Amino acid sequence: MILTGLLLLALALLGAPLFAVIAAGAVLAFGRADIDQIAVVMEIYRIADTPVLLAIPLFTFAGFILGESRAPNRLVRLSDALLGWMPGGLAVIALVTCALFTAFTGASGVTIVAMGALLYPALRDAGYREKFSLGLVTTSGSLGLLFAPSLPLILYGIVAEVSVDRLFIAGILPGSLMVLALGLWSFREGRFLARTTSPRPAFSPREAAAAVRAAIWEIPLPVIVLGGVYSGFFAVSEAAAVTVVYVVIVEMLIYREIPVKRLPGVMRESMVLVGGILVILGASLASTNAMIDAQVPMKLFEFVTAHVSSKLTFLVLLNIFLLILGTMLDVFSALIIVVPLLLPLAAGYGIEPIHLGMIFLANMQIGYCTPPVGMNLFIASYRFDKPVVTLYRATLPWLLILFACVLVITYWPWLSLVLVR
Repeated sequence: MILTGLLLLALALLGAPLFAVIAAGAVLAFGRADIDQIAVVMEIYRIADTPVLLAIPLFTFAGFILGESRAPNRLVRLSDALLGWMPGGLAVIALVTCALFTAFTGASGVTIVAMGALLYPALRDAGYREKFSLGLVTTSGSLGLLFAPSLPLILYGIVAEVSVDRLFIAGILPGSLMVLALGLWSFREGRFLARTTSPRPAFSPREAAAAVRAAIWEIPLPVIVLGGVYSGFFAVSEAAAVTVVYVVIVEMLIYREIPVKRLPGVMRESMVLVGGILVILGASLASTNAMIDAQVPMKLFEFVTAHVSSKLTFLVLLNIFLLILGTMLDVFSALIIVVPLLLPLAAGYGIEPIHLGMIFLANMQIGYCTPPVGMNLFIASYRFDKPVVTLYRATLPWLLILFACVLVITYWPWLSLVLVR
């Protein structure tokens, strides 16, 4: 057993795909338990039959369509026209647009690559310091994980067997807290900027009207999707279907920015991401069942409770563990591998699954930007051609603010649960 584990670890370190390593572990585990190895395939079939799972490919496809069009440009222009006049307005615009883009695409790296090309030059041209601009774009790339229709939220609901609708609602206040905290920091920078550079242009009703007209078909999208889910008018899968139809009509037939011949390519790119998620999910759940048969969660719970007596101490250790985890794994792999083990532990300390989900995803947001392995740091380094050490320093104040928000989310469960009770 130890030899098998070392072999799988070696394969992972040598660059073998994560889903292959997990699947191999699941198959070997079942084989040792004399259980038919077809159980892995059956697990994949079981999750494929889950109605809410349909939302993952649909929302992913809609996000890729939006990213392929000029929707990000129109969103930035609209936000700048409405908020650009206030101190720190452009920085707040960057935070909000990155959060929305990440919520729809589910991938923080995509946000940095796609939105960074627009926002970083705009921030620098407006006079914001390089360190501030780099820190803002790098950290806000993962800011939308708590907002609907974030794929990690949907995936957590599937793994933890929690209502995705309730998770969408629960993420509103914790996600807003993070955006508000970073917005206040941006406002502070804007006040400093106003004293050292020429003032921002005054609000222009003409430009605001033009920006609204340019984005008139995309403005209703968040209202349709989020309003439908939060009001109970749509189920999550129905909202995903409506989103895809609406986005395709707007971007292909009204704006005509994506030719029909490009559609199969966009569909393939989005489904590659979805396929990887589903394979990892199926293999990991099969592996989780093997661990349950071996009573691994029970033994882990007994070990932790023997050494950790208070809920407060457990939450401290949980945050430290998740921050480290976020530096090493992408959010999808972390969700599928770790959440099944954490759920019984958290339940033993009286932590509700929805609250655990908010703690988990909030920590993953920070882990994306935490040295030494944070994925966003290396993506931003490549995108902006800056040394990783420069990105470390630039993101530090932003990470401290986000960590303070994580502490509030962790130790004040009301923030995550008040809207779903």
